[in-house]
Amino acid sequence: MARLAAARGWSVALNFSSGQAEAETVVREICTDGGRACAIRADISREKDIVQMFQTAERKLGPIKGLVNNAGVTGGFSRVEDVTAEAIQKTFAVNVTGAILCAREAVRRMSTKRGGTGGAIVNISSRAADTGSPGEWVHYAASKGAIDSFTVGLAREVATEGIRVNAVAPGLVDTGLHAANGEPERLQRLMPSIPMQRAGQPNEIAEGVVWLLSPAASYVTGAILQIGGGR
Repeated sequence: MARLAAARGWSVALNFSSGQAEAETVVREICTDGGRACAIRADISREKDIVQMFQTAERKLGPIKGLVNNAGVTGGFSRVEDVTAEAIQKTFAVNVTGAILCAREAVRRMSTKRGGTGGAIVNISSRAADTGSPGEWVHYAASKGAIDSFTVGLAREVATEGIRVNAVAPGLVDTGLHAANGEPERLQRLMPSIPMQRAGQPNEIAEGVVWLLSPAASYVTGAILQIGGGR
């Protein structure tokens, strides 16, 4: 997403929590290609970090015109009968509370009612919000269902303030998420459930996100764009 946004002319503030080396690599690539980017460490479950992240991004790159709420955790594989309160709280702190607070900071800066010039917010949801992810991570799916509701509500709230709010709901995507949660073969196991019979690639999700950020989507707000191969 960061690479594609930069290629389309955006200056990119790339947030990371623990993957500093990876974030700095992406920033170097963007800058080498003539773009503008910076990496900012922030734990999205902490309000103070979020506020400081926005302040740093403004200082380094100028006024904020777009937000992609991409930070997320799954809370680990678990049936509901075995899930812990700690896992639920961590999942919602990042996926829901953190996303709402990031959107709050973006709206404060972009809203024409507050002196801004408008902008776009893209929340990253998941097809899990509809499938429910039974037997794996229902708590994660519930957090993404909250993001869908938040997207629609905020979109209607700020529709006359120059801000568009949409979400992208990826299906199964070939990233390190599955291995990081202890099941590297998850994609292969679930592949038969995808009508297109393959996992998505990160660049395919990025295309949808950057389109929603762009003027090409100027009449699109409150939408949940499914990118899941038909699943």
